[in-house]
Amino acid sequence: MGKMMRGLGEDVTLAFGSTSVHLLPERALWLPDHHTLVVADLHFGKVNHFRRAGLPVPLGANIKNAEQLIDLLNLCQPQHTYFLGDLFHSVYNDDWEAVGQIVRHFRGCRFTLIRGNHDILSEQQYVRHGIDVQEQAVVGDLLLTHEPLSRELIPLNQVNVSGHVHPAARLLGKGRQSLTLPCFWRSSNQLIVPAFGAFTGLAAVYPQGDDILYTIVDKRIMELRPPGENSGSQPVAS
Repeated sequence: MGKMMRGLGEDVTLAFGSTSVHLLPERALWLPDHHTLVVADLHFGKVNHFRRAGLPVPLGANIKNAEQLIDLLNLCQPQHTYFLGDLFHSVYNDDWEAVGQIVRHFRGCRFTLIRGNHDILSEQQYVRHGIDVQEQAVVGDLLLTHEPLSRELIPLNQVNVSGHVHPAARLLGKGRQSLTLPCFWRSSNQLIVPAFGAFTGLAAVYPQGDDILYTIVDKRIMELRPPGENSGSQPVAS
């Protein structure tokens, strides 16, 4: 572990082929050789979506999402930012204009959305805010998608980096206590990124074989390995 830059928590650095990847406790990836930031599942607008349905969801999550993204962009100063799908949650609402303001503010950065299942707005809505839309992208040795690819279908010499699952590790303590925390889920040819959004929910995942979970705890990352053989499952869609 080490500090990537002033202001960020302690990160973990991994190497996939010739591509260096920093796992940030801010629930994001930093690719220093490519000056690229990667975040997944922000779900802007999800709070307003539920409030319009009559559910008393506090508005604070909207503000937290925007503030955390702005802080990360200011600290990393990326030349390119990839959103791994589900940038915006379903139909248009006022949060979409806030996203546009953030993108316009960081004029030195290119923004690309890897379309997710919740990204249902017309492509023109993204383009008018300066966001490119793609189904997948390749950065170095990384193949970026929204949903995880089946491991056997990932091309040789590439690692699939995705979101969608909102992975979390369930930690068990004495007296039946348990704690569920967001995590990065790594396998030999796959890395699943935790959801960046503050109102997204978590899905407990179970590593198998040589998988590793990198759990985020108080701005630090803790490595978890399965104890011997584990009959865990493949990622489940969320």
